[in-house]
Amino acid sequence: MQRTRFDNRECPVAQALEIIGEWWSLLIVRDALRGLRRFEAFQASLGIARNMLSRRLKALVAAGILEKRAYSERPLRHEYRLTAKGRELMPVMVSLLIWGNRWAAPAAGPTTLLVDRATGQPIEPRLSLTGPPLRPDEISLATGPGAGAEMRAAFALMRAAANERRAAAPRSANLDVSSKTG
Repeated sequence: MQRTRFDNRECPVAQALEIIGEWWSLLIVRDALRGLRRFEAFQASLGIARNMLSRRLKALVAAGILEKRAYSERPLRHEYRLTAKGRELMPVMVSLLIWGNRWAAPAAGPTTLLVDRATGQPIEPRLSLTGPPLRPDEISLATGPGAGAEMRAAFALMRAAANERRAAAPRSANLDVSSKTG
């Protein structure tokens, strides 16, 4: 079965999923953020087949998420380091960790905590601009300047659904879809 491709979609979330949406890719990025760099270390951490790991590393290098660097010439060995593009995935990974701790943790509690390096105290970052944390009921989405017919049609469907929700309930926790266009 061939998977659906998203690289031809206008949606930035779909385009991001095309690059990093495969679960092994996210776990490799997680491990790279934890400091792993070498093929053997990724394999030991993930328990992934060598051929699958090789394919995922090549794809992440091709996407500019990782860079491949030689660390030994005899024998030739490489390590994989996050690029600036890859390091910018850290907030995504932190968000997934927070969500996983809240909604998918075992009964005993979260298996991984974020802690302040200086104090060792647990922290729970919140997505925010400057100021208070962002709340879904306080933000909305609008089409951007690059939106074409596909995106404008998607926003029309989202607006219709949002209007139905507003008619049925006073305030939804879903992201609002602005009637503004970019």
